[in-house]
Amino acid sequence: MDFEGKKNLLSYARRAVDDFNMIEDGDSIAVGVSGGKDSLTLLCILAELRRFYPKKFTLHAVTIDMGFAEIGRGAPDFEGIAKLCRALDVPFHIVPTHMARVIFEDRAERSPCSLCSNMRRGIINDTAVSLGCNKLAYGHHNDDLIETFFLNLIHEGRLGAFFPVTYLSRRNITVIRPLIYVPEISIRDFAARNNLPVAPPICPADGNTQREAVKQMLCELSREYKGLKNRIFNAIRKAGLLEQRGENMQ
Repeated sequence: MDFEGKKNLLSYARRAVDDFNMIEDGDSIAVGVSGGKDSLTLLCILAELRRFYPKKFTLHAVTIDMGFAEIGRGAPDFEGIAKLCRALDVPFHIVPTHMARVIFEDRAERSPCSLCSNMRRGIINDTAVSLGCNKLAYGHHNDDLIETFFLNLIHEGRLGAFFPVTYLSRRNITVIRPLIYVPEISIRDFAARNNLPVAPPICPADGNTQREAVKQMLCELSREYKGLKNRIFNAIRKAGLLEQRGENMQ
């Protein structure tokens, strides 16, 4: 399967994989596929990288069904993702859950994103381990990193962001983020040009989160200060905030 506009993304991804030693020979990598443009792009790029990267690895695509149909938000259609996985020769796994009911009805969370993120991480980590995977890949990109930095600064008063590579000691699995160098606009363009099966958002909290507010703030600043995001990313890297220092995440 050939993709339009893949060259630049492959270059970004390979540089990140090499810079942070994300992939080793014999790795089995579970790709967290939410149905959004980021995770679908990651799946395509890793499947393409698998064809020529000198260190051989295998892939599994994992999607969590959050159970939105139980709260009247409609049932997601995973057939587009399944079809893409078949074309890429990547096994596809759907994990059914009752997360939406727990978060939005049982607990009626006013700020559901943190709980949702923790629950999803736990489920996908366990699924990856059950599949025999030793790596778990997320589609976090360059803009995500910068937004996370500002979220931590504004809401927690600390300087920090997620790491490109994180070892989860309790589950003996390593999280990697191969799109860490890729700007979101490049992912958006890739997904549109290749007609990826991006699922429409059905989460009740979509578009009304702290992350979305930070995203809009950075967009406004970037219009006034050209190249701002590149400078922020370089500052984060120079400060050593991307370097894993041996912290074992649970």
